[in-house]
Amino acid sequence: MNLYRLALLSSVPALLLACGKAPEQAEETVATEQVAPAEETQQIEAVDNFDFSKDYHSYGNPEDIAVKHLDLDLTVDFDTKSLTGYVDLTVERQQDSANTLVLDTRNIDINKVTVDGQAVDYDLAEADENLGSALSINLPAGSDRVRVEYQTSPDASGVQWLTPAQTAGKQHPFLFTQAQAVHARSFIPLQDSPKVRVTYTATIRTPQELLAVMSASNDPDTERDGVYEFNMPQPIPSYLIALAVGDLEFKPMGERTGVYAEPSLLEASAKEFEDTESMLIETEKRYGKYSWDRYDLLILPPSFPFGGMENPRLSFITPTVISGDKSLVALIAHELAHSWSGNTITNATWRDLWLNEGFTTYLTYRIMEFVYGEEREKMEFVLGLEDLQLDVESLPPKDQRLAIDLRGRNPDDVFSNIPYEKGALFLRELEQNVGRDNFDQFLLGYFNDFAFQSITTDQFLTYLEAELVAKHSAVLSLPRIKQWIFEPGVPEGAPTAGSGAFAVVDHARNNWLRGEVKAKDIDTSKWVFHQWKYFLSNLPEKLTQEQLAELDDAFGLTKSTNNEIASTWLLISINNWYEPAFGRLHEYLVQIGRNKLVRPLYAALSKTPEGKVIGRKAFEEAKPGYHPLTVVANQKYVE
Repeated sequence: MNLYRLALLSSVPALLLACGKAPEQAEETVATEQVAPAEETQQIEAVDNFDFSKDYHSYGNPEDIAVKHLDLDLTVDFDTKSLTGYVDLTVERQQDSANTLVLDTRNIDINKVTVDGQAVDYDLAEADENLGSALSINLPAGSDRVRVEYQTSPDASGVQWLTPAQTAGKQHPFLFTQAQAVHARSFIPLQDSPKVRVTYTATIRTPQELLAVMSASNDPDTERDGVYEFNMPQPIPSYLIALAVGDLEFKPMGERTGVYAEPSLLEASAKEFEDTESMLIETEKRYGKYSWDRYDLLILPPSFPFGGMENPRLSFITPTVISGDKSLVALIAHELAHSWSGNTITNATWRDLWLNEGFTTYLTYRIMEFVYGEEREKMEFVLGLEDLQLDVESLPPKDQRLAIDLRGRNPDDVFSNIPYEKGALFLRELEQNVGRDNFDQFLLGYFNDFAFQSITTDQFLTYLEAELVAKHSAVLSLPRIKQWIFEPGVPEGAPTAGSGAFAVVDHARNNWLRGEVKAKDIDTSKWVFHQWKYFLSNLPEKLTQEQLAELDDAFGLTKSTNNEIASTWLLISINNWYEPAFGRLHEYLVQIGRNKLVRPLYAALSKTPEGKVIGRKAFEEAKPGYHPLTVVANQKYVE
């Protein structure tokens, strides 16, 4: 998932960035001689004292009885905002003596539990704030199939119900689910852990005028009749089960790729993301055949809380990346890359998320270079390092580690730039030390050897030592590798980034700040999005009203239609109390529910009484259309 590529507004220390130099002067370098003392690394690992076989965010007992397959039959009711029906769970006993199946639920009404048509005893425990309620079911000897009849709550954390007014077309309601990290349990009773992989089928019943799609086999030519059948033959973790229902149409973009969207967004979406097939083909050349048949996109309403979600076969995508110039399509590359890293090989617990997101972010950079060239990739990398540096500066040390301790916490807390950008930077160091061809061969073997499995950090380390470190011991150090994974921050000597395109921006910005050139006289005719983002993100924290007005008059920043640029500029406006932008600020907060874009704005507004008034007004107006996760993330800023 591409979650927190935040709009960030500070320069990055020279430790990480060599920006402003010509490309040949800003080559990425790696130093491996600076490693943590072995005893210090061992002490950190010992303090963790993890049971690596346990998922601390699931009540499920797959070590005793594991769920292997789901058959869903659900009716979508927009009037009651509920999914009603049943799930048949096919289970496999891991222990012959086991007679209790434990599932995860959250705020679900259980109507009946049966085995072979006969009602059986079950117990629904008291709810935990982060984990929901354990559902324990008595499973008679010899039985391997359980039916749970249930109804979801209108407040289910993983389901959003939108009125027609909250959609692009304004004529029909819309439903979508978001299961990561532990929200599948709010719409299906199941073992909601990434270590548990299941296949599934589903029958979804909807109003006849609407179309249902899922993270499964979607037929682009299906008849719109109100009853839709789905099959997912590959085993996936529960957080990748996804459903959407709305006034959707389909347009192909290639032989294996296409886009679903509301009619008014369809053409623009297909045009914006038309390179998706090329991305798929180029990735296959390096990392093996795509394993999921089709790769389609679903463009959701603006309230979708994330940039994208890598639901297999059908990535869910925010419309905020439709910019008209393909400047934000790295998000598509990211979600596609998950088809290899994350969906095919999955983190076994949320402690191990970096195995998912770090590998995927690394592959994203590679895909962008494959399709758009080296300079585009360099700019993406610099911006990624800026994101990482700010999280290193703001997060507590315990949350700067790739293998993070989340016991007793909400697993959503794992999502920061640490698993994404620090994980990718670690892999980039490995690549630079052993050489790109050797590292690509390692990745190809890794993806094949662990296909359709969920693994831990420790399993990966064992594999890495055997398949890469042992073969390249002259340039790889196991203590250095453990420093990356188990210690906070970014190790000294990590890869750095530079971009000639950004050197031009640095020169223009510095000349303007010194008063040597007017904003309107800066030649930006050939600037791309990444240069604009870099220009704004590296402005001084404090600017005068005259400087802000000059920038706004010259470049129309308050009116920018690029949602990333608009968010960055509005954050600058809040921090400098530039009131001419506040009308757009209100509209922006009300119209967009993507948490990455709105959360920094609410946080900045909350720092002053006057700002909190503005934030509270926008939040109350926007709240009915925000996803529950966006509401939770921002409620504290307006209270």
